[in-house]
Amino acid sequence: MKNLFITLILTLSVLQLHAQQTVNDSLLLDYYQNQRFADAADYLKKIYPEPVTDIKVLAKLAYTSKMASRLPDAENYYQRIYATDTTNLTNLYNMSEIIKRRGNNKKAIVFVKKILLKDTTNFDVYKQLADLSQNLGDIEGSIVYLQKANKINPLNPDVAYDLSSFYISIKLYGNAENIIDKALAADTANLLLLKGKAQTSYALKKYPVTIAITKKLMDAGEQAGSIVSMLATSYYMTGNYPDCIKTFKTLEDGNTGTEASYYYTAMSYKALHNNSKAITYLDKAIEEGISTGVSSYYSEKGDSYDRLHQLRNAVQAYQKSLLYKPDPITYYALATLYDTELKNKATAIKYYKKYLASKPKESQKTYIAYSRERIKSLGI
Repeated sequence: MKNLFITLILTLSVLQLHAQQTVNDSLLLDYYQNQRFADAADYLKKIYPEPVTDIKVLAKLAYTSKMASRLPDAENYYQRIYATDTTNLTNLYNMSEIIKRRGNNKKAIVFVKKILLKDTTNFDVYKQLADLSQNLGDIEGSIVYLQKANKINPLNPDVAYDLSSFYISIKLYGNAENIIDKALAADTANLLLLKGKAQTSYALKKYPVTIAITKKLMDAGEQAGSIVSMLATSYYMTGNYPDCIKTFKTLEDGNTGTEASYYYTAMSYKALHNNSKAITYLDKAIEEGISTGVSSYYSEKGDSYDRLHQLRNAVQAYQKSLLYKPDPITYYALATLYDTELKNKATAIKYYKKYLASKPKESQKTYIAYSRERIKSLGI
């Protein structure tokens, strides 16, 4: 019986070994080439039944699971490889990538730092540490890693752009330009780098350069308001007023005009001695520069003063509200204030009439009827 049991064990081992040796490489390659990684993962699981201890097989299962987006399976396989060999840098990197994809940045950074202990010149490691640090809110740490990655490979556009963006944010435009210029030398058509170059050139008041770069970006299909604004403003700064007006008009036509765009348009018209147009666009700039909520803020302030019976302050707040926006209900509030509190019939009638002339909404019909009745009653 004992011999039979041993024979059975040996037979199963031979069968398992035979199964592992009969992988259909052509089928597996077909799965990979056609992006059928889930099928490949299922196929490999059949060929290599558990328990699997061979590191090469575990690596194959881990990779296929990763590509099939079966992240828990992939992490499990990579973890088993790590338990066997803690020095495998490729496995450490893959583990950190999977853990990051599963959203655990804190755990991922631990494994990436293990790579750093063995390889201090790995660009990809510093780049990944920069991303993970940023995800964890460690901006200072992220910048340090970006600097180290950029030093190893100054031509990488992603790192160059991220690092230069940080320098731009703290107004170190010269540092940013130096980094971008090096990367641009290797990839002159990279739109990401060109955007950074436009920002630094504009900040450094290199307007002819800004014009050349932003035109290149717009020719490539970039129509962001920031790009248009840098181009148009640079035209203004170089005395090209017609092109400034023409460029900012694209924002106006798209209903994305800003206080700055209207201001520079107005000043361009003024430089061209078209003062009527200048006034029109200065009015637009003023209107755009005032928050739409200011009127209601002053109106609410007036109501609060009224409730405190601080009547003079209430009147001033309501009148200030009307300077920003002639809202019908504010006219009504002033009318009733002068009518019932200040006993000023003439002024009350004036504001009741202004209220009715401002075409109040149908929902205010009670106020409309009351205003008409008070005008008759107060008639002098």
